[in-house]
Amino acid sequence: MRWRGGRRSSNIEDRRGASAAPKLLGGGIGTIVLILVAMYFGVDPTPLLQDIQRTPSASTAGTRPSAQDLKDDPLADMVSVVVADTEDVWTAIFSSQGRRYAEPTLVMFSAATRSACGLGQAAMGPFYCPADQNVYIDLSFYDQMRTRFKAPGDFAQAYVIAHEIGHHVQNLLGISGQVHSMKQRVSQVEGNALSVRLELQADCLAGVWANHADRARNIIEDGDIAEALNAASAIGDDTLQRQSRGTVVPESFTHGTAAQRQRWFRTGLRSGDPDACDTFSVDQV
Repeated sequence: MRWRGGRRSSNIEDRRGASAAPKLLGGGIGTIVLILVAMYFGVDPTPLLQDIQRTPSASTAGTRPSAQDLKDDPLADMVSVVVADTEDVWTAIFSSQGRRYAEPTLVMFSAATRSACGLGQAAMGPFYCPADQNVYIDLSFYDQMRTRFKAPGDFAQAYVIAHEIGHHVQNLLGISGQVHSMKQRVSQVEGNALSVRLELQADCLAGVWANHADRARNIIEDGDIAEALNAASAIGDDTLQRQSRGTVVPESFTHGTAAQRQRWFRTGLRSGDPDACDTFSVDQV
């Protein structure tokens, strides 16, 4: 993937090394102890609690990496360029539709971090939180892609980011909210089926990004598409279930099969058209 000539995004936050645990007097048991001590001595704890609320915990206080920071960290540098590419692509697409694209922030963390959607952990893999419009990723996930999932390559890594940005696009368009509302009114199996369609649409939107980014900057090299398709296959529900339990349970799928994920990524890549990613209007995904 030809990424080194691209611009770097300013919407990168680095929380690697920050603790996900609250400070002693910043929440949880520490706060309860503070209240009890204050009450024992007849002191109003309100001013102290207000000070605590104004003090951010280490888990949410990240830094904006400088150009030198990124130069010294090639993986983070690549991530920053991919995020910038998604910003350029989706800003142009939204503008052509008379909309404004609100750029998300990508948060790099280690092991665990706090988000508006709760505690994010590396074991969860990369995720998007609609409540704060942030994408979260522990870059060690890319080591897992190479070793556990046998899906190496920088374009495979870019596909993962573009998929999560696809969820941001869905959020901005109101699709995620509609699906969430529908899932509250149906069975677990039907809700899982809706989740599959949402995830496959994000795969398709990742393909749309790749199409536009390649036309703008010629980023795709020989073998890149194979990398992305291999990654899509490696994290298909059927592939993961077969590896973990030896059997496949389609009713429990939430992301789609390997074949489905590959097919919808190709759909977005070939068309470059977000309208081609309407996974909700087709009978079979």
